[in-house]
Amino acid sequence: MTDQGWERWTEQVDWTDWRSWLRKVASTDWASAPWPSAPWEQAAAPEGVSLTFRAVEEDELGEHVTATWPAIRKWWRNGTNTRPTAGQAGARLDEHMPELVPVWRRLTGLLGDDPEAAAALALWNPPPFLTGCSQAAVLPDGPALVRNYDWDYRLFDAAVARTALTGPRVLGMLDCLWGLLDGVNDAGLAVSLAFGGRPQVGEGFGIPLVVRYVLETCGSTEEAMRTLRRLPVHMSYNVTTVDRAGSRATAFLAPDRPAHVTGQAVATNHQGQVEWAPYAAAIKTVERQRHLQALLDAGSGAADVVAACLRPPLYATKFGEGFGTLYTAEYRPDEGVAAYHWPGRTWEHSVERLGPRSVEVGLGRDPDGQQL
Repeated sequence: MTDQGWERWTEQVDWTDWRSWLRKVASTDWASAPWPSAPWEQAAAPEGVSLTFRAVEEDELGEHVTATWPAIRKWWRNGTNTRPTAGQAGARLDEHMPELVPVWRRLTGLLGDDPEAAAALALWNPPPFLTGCSQAAVLPDGPALVRNYDWDYRLFDAAVARTALTGPRVLGMLDCLWGLLDGVNDAGLAVSLAFGGRPQVGEGFGIPLVVRYVLETCGSTEEAMRTLRRLPVHMSYNVTTVDRAGSRATAFLAPDRPAHVTGQAVATNHQGQVEWAPYAAAIKTVERQRHLQALLDAGSGAADVVAACLRPPLYATKFGEGFGTLYTAEYRPDEGVAAYHWPGRTWEHSVERLGPRSVEVGLGRDPDGQQL
């Protein structure tokens, strides 16, 4: 799908009707579900939703990439008129993220030096995609980055990786083969992303690789913001960081205007002001931001923010319609620790060592089994 086609598509979507939206997504070439288990027309009821999360070490990352590639290939091929060649994608990676090039080559080799895989691994000009998400950099009780990841559970890797691909130890939630949705590194920096609430598409990287790059090369919020200012992205995203010194910021990234760095500690799915009203109203981005900001203004610590993230209005429950909170992450940059939360369950890891290698969670239920 061309950029103009994508923007026409978004204008025709009724964002207040999630079932209608998913049916339209399912029938659109760029985003038809590549995962064989994705029952678009027979969405599971919330009480039937469960996920098994896995934790992998670096020497297992190749297995993850190999297993995930067939599904990613189907997604990547949608809108082939806009996909780059391996040479084009590699050149952009070498220009903007040269530290990742040796890893990119190794992972490409694991996929048989397939040119299409090489292009997809570089994540330059991927198909358009968007999520929800809420995130807050919290200072009381030690710096922490707390976030909800809101997305379709049928299009989710559900895998945490502990790696040292370029030297620093990095721990985070995988996406798009080796990209990250959020994470923490051993230098004391935590990073997470949220969709920026704008439909524009342009030349740039998919945001999961940007998050990976920041955690591989930056050790502070100042360094992260400097890096984010120069990296081109293909859609609008909000990236929030906090470091072990308690410095925090949010960068508003976009493909059609310069990055804007703010001192905001809270980000949801708009960039200062709402620019895509139907989408914003449907996912309640303004209400979620106000709720999180009120918690921080009241001096809430990470534990209170985590608890709030596990309840509406921050906790999204439309799992059958493709918009549910898949996990709440709590990253402690001063300790290099990550805790992933669900109602009644917590799964902990660190950059030094992984915790339990898997956990099965039920979505949309409180600890007593009641629907949220």
